[in-house]
Amino acid sequence: MKYFGYILFLENLNSVDSKLFKKKMIISTINPYAFLIAEKNKLFKQALQDSDILLPDGIGIVWAVKFLYKIKIKKIAGYDVFIHLMKLLQKNKGNCFFFGSSEETLKKIKNKVANEYPAVEVSYLSPPFKDVFSDEENTEFVSYINSKKPDVLFVGMTAPKQEKWVYKNREKLDVSVIASIGAVFDFYAGNEKRAHPLLIRLGLEWVARSIQSPGRLGKRNLYAIPRFIFHILKYKFKNS
Repeated sequence: MKYFGYILFLENLNSVDSKLFKKKMIISTINPYAFLIAEKNKLFKQALQDSDILLPDGIGIVWAVKFLYKIKIKKIAGYDVFIHLMKLLQKNKGNCFFFGSSEETLKKIKNKVANEYPAVEVSYLSPPFKDVFSDEENTEFVSYINSKKPDVLFVGMTAPKQEKWVYKNREKLDVSVIASIGAVFDFYAGNEKRAHPLLIRLGLEWVARSIQSPGRLGKRNLYAIPRFIFHILKYKFKNS
């Protein structure tokens, strides 16, 4: 079933364990800000809609589903699916690849994984910080990723860049699971702190992040929240 144009993943992450690593699976997340960008960016919207698993990563998405469809769902953050996949890789002695962020952050991630998930083999690549990669660069990136034969590819270049990159290169990537998880790289590396678990349970993680990064996330949320509410209200009255 589609919810305001998207097929959201509403199950428990454990429900897909039997399907993972058997065929290529693309995992993405959507929050109110991503929704607004997608309304203006057709390629990004297509990437989200074509994802095999689209996680409702935002209390605004949870609210929208309840408001429009009277269905109570649970927020599933990119960090949640990251930890879930890492536990599976640890259990199966698998390997993963981190694509995105800085060399320093990636080294922190590799060292932390070595301590917390010692059975997991880690490779990584820090691409240039630019909006669009050339065809030559993409060929080089994909070739290097495939050479490491990862079970899971984590992409962390922020939305919509990461989702569009995966969408354009998914057929060339020889990886079972590709997850675009953005800020998780910084969270796991310790560059940024996640909100207190209580705030997360109360659906107030966005408030904590806005306070932590007022110049970037604070302004973004001030822009996104009222516009997202307007879009949902418009959708409600248009389809009522």
